[in-house]
Amino acid sequence: MDNKVPFIVLWAVVILLYLLGDVLRLYSGDFNPSSGTIGGQKITQLMWFGIALMMSLPIIMMIVNIFVPVPYILWINIVVSVVLFLFNLIGLPSYKSLYDIFLIILGLIANIIIIIIAIKDLLY
Repeated sequence: MDNKVPFIVLWAVVILLYLLGDVLRLYSGDFNPSSGTIGGQKITQLMWFGIALMMSLPIIMMIVNIFVPVPYILWINIVVSVVLFLFNLIGLPSYKSLYDIFLIILGLIANIIIIIIAIKDLLY
């Protein structure tokens, strides 16, 4: 279990960064959920589901890291981190606020650290 603790902590960091960004977006007025739109586009139920799925991944990863055996969890951490890294990297140019860019970069760094730790553990 000791070698899983860094993964669990880093996934907690990722979800807290996502949530902090959402809270700041609400308070700054950059996003108004009652409008039912994001960037002028109407949000469908499928889009809300996608948002919920992406936001749930770090939480799911904290649980998965507890119960999945070490050889498998390393690959799962790599795959999920790469997916979230690419998703956030692609979305990065769409954010205009400095706080958003800062928080997303911190999330990208957390994903890179997860990948590095998992690869290092696979090699040793």
